[in-house]
Amino acid sequence: MAQIQESGERVVANVERVIVGKHHEVRLAMVALLCQGHLLIEDVPGTGKTVLAKAIARSLGCSFRRIQFTPDLLPSDVTGLSIYNQKTQEFEFKPGPIMAQIVLADEINRATPKTQSALLEAMEEHQATVDGTTYKMPEPFLVIATQNPIEYEGTFALPEAQLDRFMLRLRLGYPEPLEEIVILDEQKHAHPLDEIQEVASVEDLHSMQQGVREIYVDSAVSDYIVRLVNATRGHPDIYLGASPRGSLALYRAGQAYAALQGRDYVIPDDIKALAEPALAHRLIIKTAATIRDVDQVALIHELLESVSIEASGAGRDRSGVRPV
Repeated sequence: MAQIQESGERVVANVERVIVGKHHEVRLAMVALLCQGHLLIEDVPGTGKTVLAKAIARSLGCSFRRIQFTPDLLPSDVTGLSIYNQKTQEFEFKPGPIMAQIVLADEINRATPKTQSALLEAMEEHQATVDGTTYKMPEPFLVIATQNPIEYEGTFALPEAQLDRFMLRLRLGYPEPLEEIVILDEQKHAHPLDEIQEVASVEDLHSMQQGVREIYVDSAVSDYIVRLVNATRGHPDIYLGASPRGSLALYRAGQAYAALQGRDYVIPDDIKALAEPALAHRLIIKTAATIRDVDQVALIHELLESVSIEASGAGRDRSGVRPV
């Protein structure tokens, strides 16, 4: 576990050279990467969403492609297409930008639902089918999608099935005034992203991903996860709660979060820290509740207060001692 923590912190520190004052958010992005999950960053323009994706790719030496989603973007512009070669008299497949290790789907909600759906197979099964032929995605494969939560004109809301395929949802937010001064000073002559170097290899990442799956999760912690997710399905203000995929996302994310903390076991505090980014975007709020300004984040925090850890004996580590 020491190796996972050391390598993970090295990548996080490298990314933080360009993403100032967002340690928790960068760490959550690393959690998604270790779990082979996908990331949705929902924030206003100019907060560093694209820079975060590029910094992660460069820190790990991964191939990086950016897809600018627009209303006229076609599914073949994402997955690729077969073109007839007159010299060979055969069709040749030209891979699309989705065939990269880290893919930035910028302003994903600006594309039509048909184009958005081109990502579904790639995100869930790590493959794309074009003209009846299936092509495997490179490993590791991570989709980082961005969307602006403020501007709704000319956008298409992501369907529930696609939202459910994102392991975590983040919001970077504006930097503090002192942090913004640091950003200005650092970009006086050149962008710090130009100086980002590889600090861990793809092989290191594969090893970390395999190690994360060995993190111990006690049955009591698993029970706490299930009870928390089930509570989203029975809440009076929630029309549609989190799916079993949400439970698995919280379980896997807990393993990676614990590994980055240097532990080989998951505690309930890990689950509490991850509940909002792992579950909030999966909830659909009833119309009557939205009129009362009830939002997903507030409901998750309400459920964290109401669902007891001790009810099933959770809250103890492998040695049986409650964490402080």
